[in-house]
Amino acid sequence: MNNIQPYIEAVKVIKEAILRSQYKAASSVNKEQLSLYYGIGRYVSINSRKGFWGIGALEKISQQLQKELPGLRGFSLSNLKNMRLFYEEWSSVINSQPMAGENKTIAIYRESDLNENLLFEEIRQPLADEFDWKDFFSIGFSHHIEIMSKVKTLEARLFYIHQSATRFWNKYTLRDYIKADLYNNRGMLLNNFPSTIPNSRQVIKAVNTFKDEYLLDFINIEELDESNEDLNERVIEKSIVNNIKKFIINFGQDFIFIGNQYRIEVSGEEMFVDLLFFNRELNSLVAVELKSGKFRSSYLGQLNTYLSALDVYVKKPHENPSIGIILCRDLNKSFVEFAIRDYDKPMGVATYRATKDMPEKFRNALPNIEELKKLL
Repeated sequence: MNNIQPYIEAVKVIKEAILRSQYKAASSVNKEQLSLYYGIGRYVSINSRKGFWGIGALEKISQQLQKELPGLRGFSLSNLKNMRLFYEEWSSVINSQPMAGENKTIAIYRESDLNENLLFEEIRQPLADEFDWKDFFSIGFSHHIEIMSKVKTLEARLFYIHQSATRFWNKYTLRDYIKADLYNNRGMLLNNFPSTIPNSRQVIKAVNTFKDEYLLDFINIEELDESNEDLNERVIEKSIVNNIKKFIINFGQDFIFIGNQYRIEVSGEEMFVDLLFFNRELNSLVAVELKSGKFRSSYLGQLNTYLSALDVYVKKPHENPSIGIILCRDLNKSFVEFAIRDYDKPMGVATYRATKDMPEKFRNALPNIEELKKLL
């Protein structure tokens, strides 16, 4: 069986070049389409909200358009409503921007006009230091609707637009990360990264890669035995391995699963890492240790040894030092911060919850297992 490991970096480089090329080609189409939809959205909004159009107007317009332009796609009743939403959600944001240039003028259009270039004319400068309008135009209309319908704050919307554009997320990947609330779960992991990773940019990347809590709703907590921690950890590990795709979606982006109970031998002594991943963005091995109970300081010593062994015997010369994550059911934040501070290997401690750990009102808001299968 061919070993792909030596070629992971080559695959990454070629794949990202292909995706960049595809997105460049698509972005020009997206740009024209988004401006067209924005203009139509304005026209529909004005006439349906405060104009003379009556009940059922959009449905009749949609049907007639498809009769007069056979094969026309994207102008269903629901999509016309989405265009109206697109305009209404973004027009107030775009028109709140300061003018860029002393003599900048904006054309005034009558309410009866439909200007398909209106979006280009209204956009004047970035909304935030980190946001570029190129990102806005690089993603498709379906991405924008997904974000607008499920994300309510401007800051979070800009975040998901940027991530979708720069990481080439398809609509379904975007949907999964919105459901996992990636925006609100960045950078809260208890860790020692600032003191163990010398490069500040790499520290920021590492901090933003991991969350402080993970929802592992595929774990059946009824199978756990409070009197047998080792058995519990095997049950949890088995559940994760059997649902590895869902775990990676929940765990974060750019993770590649290498194996479970990954064996390392040092001076004749065997060690087994519960779960071993490679993160492409961090260019690091990531060792995950699963604990069924509350955090103990001894877990850090064990993980620190694993990381030393990985760096010596597994890590490639071009890769960054390995990172370790402990996943446990509960922790004392102050105690974790105290216990982790003097270790010299980058480590973090997070908690996980199963669905049954959550209050009933939140459990009821989650999709059931059959709905999750459809997503995957």
